[in-house]
Amino acid sequence: MTQHLTDVTADETEHRDAAARTGWWRDAVIYQVYPRSFADSNGDGMGDLRGVIARLPHLRRLGVDAVWLSPFYASPQADAGYDVADYRAVDPVFGTLADADDLVRAAHGLGLRVIVDIVPNHCSDRHAWFRQALAEGPGSPLRERFHFRPGKGPRGELPPNDWESVFGGPAWTRTADGEWYLHLFAPEQPDFNWDHPAVHEEFRSVLRFWLDLGVDGFRVDVAHGLVKAPGLPDVGRGEQVKLLGVRPTPYFDQDGVHEVYRDWRAVLDAYDGERIAVAEAWTPTVERSALYLRPDELHQAFNFTYLTTGWDAVALRAVIDRSLAAMNTVGAPATWVLSNHDVVRHTTRFADGDPARGLRRARAATLLMLALPGSAYLYQGEELGLPEVTDLPDEVRQDPAFFRGSGQDGPGQEGRRDGCRVPLPWSGTKPPFGFGPAEGGPSWLPQPAAWKDLTVEAQERDPDSTLQLYRAALALRREHPALGAGESVEWLDTPPGVLAFRRRAADRSLVVTVNLTDRPVALPVPGELLLCSGHAHAPGAPLGGCESAAVLPPDVTVWWAA
Repeated sequence: MTQHLTDVTADETEHRDAAARTGWWRDAVIYQVYPRSFADSNGDGMGDLRGVIARLPHLRRLGVDAVWLSPFYASPQADAGYDVADYRAVDPVFGTLADADDLVRAAHGLGLRVIVDIVPNHCSDRHAWFRQALAEGPGSPLRERFHFRPGKGPRGELPPNDWESVFGGPAWTRTADGEWYLHLFAPEQPDFNWDHPAVHEEFRSVLRFWLDLGVDGFRVDVAHGLVKAPGLPDVGRGEQVKLLGVRPTPYFDQDGVHEVYRDWRAVLDAYDGERIAVAEAWTPTVERSALYLRPDELHQAFNFTYLTTGWDAVALRAVIDRSLAAMNTVGAPATWVLSNHDVVRHTTRFADGDPARGLRRARAATLLMLALPGSAYLYQGEELGLPEVTDLPDEVRQDPAFFRGSGQDGPGQEGRRDGCRVPLPWSGTKPPFGFGPAEGGPSWLPQPAAWKDLTVEAQERDPDSTLQLYRAALALRREHPALGAGESVEWLDTPPGVLAFRRRAADRSLVVTVNLTDRPVALPVPGELLLCSGHAHAPGAPLGGCESAAVLPPDVTVWWAA
């Protein structure tokens, strides 16, 4: 790996200055922490907030701008915390509210902003509102805060409509008194009725609670799902999960959600420090996603179209162009993401059955992503090149979609999200690899023995490791004005299967070249080599090895000062 940097990490003063800049979120690199799998402070096998605090220096040295935490709220954990029983309390498995406060303060002390999940589409069936609604029975005012309906059929024995759960099976569960309630996800996750004013007021209050604690923003779970079409009409077909983000449905991406987010934006803007909200919005097009980002709504939306694009030059160029054009219409930054807690890690997605190829492509994809204008999201462990764990025993899996994904309930999601949620390897040569305080201690999901070569400790000793590549790339991104900022790319002519574009800022420019083919490709040398996703001395494929041409190995991205 070749680079021209005196230091791969910014000093603390520079980091804090960067954290104070205006519009910080427009080109921020945001790191997703999945708390139960990040670091375990007390040895119970489950990651927790104090574990996150202890490992924050790793994130600062990595060079990210903000930390996004998946849910740590009080929850029965039917869906890994996305079934919230109390939005203002920390689940004891993760710690206490004081720990959350300490985490925010510790992160801010390192120049890192903190984004937390908020889950407004549904709550837990243990939430006080829902428990009271069940106890009071049909006609209860509390039932109006959810979607309770009588069933169809002579005895009300059939669901009210044909909606299916994202996790498989019907989206309705019948209660002991004969009514049905809607849950677009697990039965333990009843959907709120956002036509009810009490729901609006409750979430305004929840936002203020965490903003008062000092968080810098929110990632809005299922941001597209809050409002349902009037009358809850049938979809008219099965396997509805295949429509998610592809075609309109009466329960996702309804226009009424925008009133909610205009209201939330007013709450965010009332606080100092540029507090933001990021939409997890699975929509049929990036143009629909852009509607969530109009100036009086949310700040960013995840680019799932980019995430689901394969390793193909034509497809990637098209989605980059379309994403930038859509976001520019509303003055919002594009976002780029390769992995998260719900999808197969991109090291494995790109492998086509060859793990070495998957790692090469993952590294190249990272440098491509980090060179694009806008904000980038990293998922914990991708900086280590972690692959998906595909051989977890059935008895350790906890993804609710796995349990609803067989038999008469139908396919649901893939039911294999546990594979990307295996706890991180930090140090040592045996599981749990420093995840917890005790050698040989537990971890809630087992780690592969082969991860001994992928720990943070092991990769810090290897100058060509994926961890060192991420550190170098993020340091360069912070230092070079043409990286991250801006709204467009200037495409350059290339052979088929190769992408090249120029980024300009002030009096500096940078050229990015990406070889997505399975063969070396010779290109004119565009300037001084800054960073390469592959090894500096790939056999038979020198970079800048002669005066007129650079030979790009297969599956490699290079940054050039031009």
